[in-house]
Amino acid sequence: MFRNQYDTDVTVWSPEGRLLQVEYAMESVKQGSACVGLRSDSICVLGALKRSVSELSSHQKKLLHIDDHIAVGIAGLTADARSLAKSLQSECLNHKYVYGTPIPPHQLMADLADKHQRTTQTYVRRPFGVGLLVASVDTTRQTPHLYQTCPSGNLYEFVASAIGARSQSARTYLEKHVDDLANATRDQLIVHALQALTGCVSGDDELTPDNGSIVVVGKDIPYTMIEGADLQPFLDQLETRETPDDDDDGDAPDEAESPLVPEPQAMET
Repeated sequence: MFRNQYDTDVTVWSPEGRLLQVEYAMESVKQGSACVGLRSDSICVLGALKRSVSELSSHQKKLLHIDDHIAVGIAGLTADARSLAKSLQSECLNHKYVYGTPIPPHQLMADLADKHQRTTQTYVRRPFGVGLLVASVDTTRQTPHLYQTCPSGNLYEFVASAIGARSQSARTYLEKHVDDLANATRDQLIVHALQALTGCVSGDDELTPDNGSIVVVGKDIPYTMIEGADLQPFLDQLETRETPDDDDDGDAPDEAESPLVPEPQAMET
C-alpha cells in the first residue's frame, strides 16, 4: 500500500513546501457543520447548524459560551473545540480575577492563535482540527468584533464570514447583503444569519428550531442564546425574505473563498 512519507509528522515539509498534517486539520474544518457570523456597528451574531448522529440522539451544540462578552461558533472536531473553549474560559476568569475587568478580545485572540500555531512546530501534538468564529465586544470601546481562526494559526477579523460544509452558499448570501449589516438591528442580523444558514443545510433537510441556534453579544447585550421555540418567530420571517437574487447562491463555485472585508490581514502573534 502506498504511504505518503511526508504526512506522518507535522514538522516534516513535503517537496511542494506543504505541511500535510496542517492541511488535514483544515480539511476537517471544511467537513464540519456550517457556522456563520456577522456584525453591525453595535451587535455581533453567530448562527450554527447542529448535527445529530442519529434520530435517537440529541443535536450537538456548536455555539459555546466563553464569557458574557465572548461567544464561539465551531466547525470541525467538537472534542478539540471543547478543549480550546475550556482554555479560553480559564483565560477570561484569570484576567478578571487579576485586573477586575473583562479581557480585551484582541488579547484573547492573540493567545488563541499562538495556541493553534504552537502545535505546528512540534511533533508531540497534532494541529487542532477545528475552526472558530468568535463573536466578541470590546468592553472598553464598546465595539463588536468578529474573528476567525484557522488550524494553521492564522487569525482574521471579518465583518461577516462562514465556515464549515457548504459554507460557500452562506458567504455568497452575506456578500450580497454586507452593505446592509452596519446599521442593522438585532432582529435583522438574526434573520440574515438564519437566511445564510438555509443554503448550508444538506439534502432535503430544512432549517428548524431543532437544528439551528443563534447567539447574540453586543453593546449592553450580554451573551444570549436563542434556540428551540424562541427561534421559531425568526424562522417564520425567512419566507418573506426570499428574493430572486438569493436563488443564485448555490451556483457559486466551492473553491471561491473571497473575504467579506478588503484583504484581511493575518494578525501577527
